[in-house]
Amino acid sequence: MTSISTGEARATAVHFGRLGWLAAWLVLASPALAWNAAGHRISAMIAWQQLDEHTRSAVATLLRQHPDFRRWQARGKGADEDLTAFVEASTWPDDIRQDRRFYSAGKEPATPVLAGFPDMERRQNWHYVDRPLDPAHPRTPSSGLIDRQLVTLARTLGNREARLGERVYALPWLIHLVADAHQPLHTASRYTPDGRSDRGGNAVTIYNPFNSRRPLMSLHRYWDDLPGPPWLRSDRLAAVVAALTASHPPPASGTVAEWIDESWRLAREHAYPPENDSPPRISSAFHATAQGIANRRISDAGHRLAGLLKTLLAQTRAP
Repeated sequence: MTSISTGEARATAVHFGRLGWLAAWLVLASPALAWNAAGHRISAMIAWQQLDEHTRSAVATLLRQHPDFRRWQARGKGADEDLTAFVEASTWPDDIRQDRRFYSAGKEPATPVLAGFPDMERRQNWHYVDRPLDPAHPRTPSSGLIDRQLVTLARTLGNREARLGERVYALPWLIHLVADAHQPLHTASRYTPDGRSDRGGNAVTIYNPFNSRRPLMSLHRYWDDLPGPPWLRSDRLAAVVAALTASHPPPASGTVAEWIDESWRLAREHAYPPENDSPPRISSAFHATAQGIANRRISDAGHRLAGLLKTLLAQTRAP
């Protein structure tokens, strides 16, 4: 299992900070989803660079069958259609939260099933699991399913007997959820003695002096925004990927359960700032540690996604 020390995290933050133009990212805000769009694109591009030609071809063939393939091209505007599809697909499970073609079960009426989709539910509870930081506290059962869905989606993608539409649908979700599993606050929550959850830090307001526009934000959003601005693409995306891959060697592959356990331990040890103020204030030391952890987790997610896809799609080779 990969472990990350505070010293390593701070050293990484210092290295990353030397890219001067990256510092300006921290004044920008984005919706509290998981890692924001930048984080997902970074992990996806790291994964793409690690894929062999067979796996890239298999991935590209599946993504070209996705109903939103042309939407991804129009948005990403990349010269390489296959790379563009892979990177843009990484944010698709978050993008559909604002897409009127889809609906949130229990909150909205179901929308018509469109060609190429198995259903139109947004599946918002696939992105996380609320594991208590203090197991001694009573809690309501978590509705989050990321631990189960990653296994289910991987099984579907690697099954040559599965219907093509199911495998096409599973791939963007898998790209996305591997990254989500590496965000500490997508695996953990604080619970009060009476069993109330802070929903992965979403219910915790902090003061972030590194965001001059909106310093008051949820703790969850603070962690989501650490990778950079949501519009990150093209040459700047490539520059960030190069910096991270140079700084962080590939991690041990591990299992889904181990990835989530790593994130939970990081959440328990590093995700919450000291409550010396009200609201808690993000200090320079805390910020440096958090930035280093985020950089490492995003890099780990990219390498592990590549390894997972190689394994799953190798099983679909013709005899």
